[in-house]
Amino acid sequence: MTHSTEVQGGDSPHKPTPSRGARVAAFLLVLALCVIADRVTKLAALRYLADGRRVSVLGGVLGLKLLFNPGASLGMGSGATPAIAVLAFAACVLLCVAAWRTTSMAWTVALSLCCAGALGNLIDRVYYATGVLDGKVVDFIDYGWSIGNVADVELFIAAVVVVILVVRDVPFGAHKGDDAEDSLASDATDGTAERGGGAA
Repeated sequence: MTHSTEVQGGDSPHKPTPSRGARVAAFLLVLALCVIADRVTKLAALRYLADGRRVSVLGGVLGLKLLFNPGASLGMGSGATPAIAVLAFAACVLLCVAAWRTTSMAWTVALSLCCAGALGNLIDRVYYATGVLDGKVVDFIDYGWSIGNVADVELFIAAVVVVILVVRDVPFGAHKGDDAEDSLASDATDGTAERGGGAA
């Protein structure tokens, strides 16, 4: 009597992760689009809002007013512009490393948004510098209580996405035990097939 073991395919409990090439492409695409959007809007603000006027939009809920910010968000750290620039550069590097290590496309997009926001303002600090990394950031979106830019919006969206990913428990990387579990399952299947493959 011959015993056989049928191996069922496609029943893996783990969803396939996107390839690293796909994740890198997504990271670079989101980064490029966001940085371009930030630069274009800042250049437009420098051209059309240079006279200092405030333009009301959305029925006055928001406004457009040009401001040069030497500090971080809400004007904090105005006297430490070079230090903020160095921290922004370090943050960009760390975000790129994190994006390289993650296996999640959702986390890749979130990290890219965050990197784009930090890089957008870092470009200002470098490009408009008169000394060492002391350039002022171009802000123009007037909320009434603060004035920001598209890079700040990107950072805010990234923060919201990260919170959602954490709340939903979306894994940052592949589970460490996945490969070991798959290997053990494969060995067990092979052993069962070998024992049951002979004729009784």
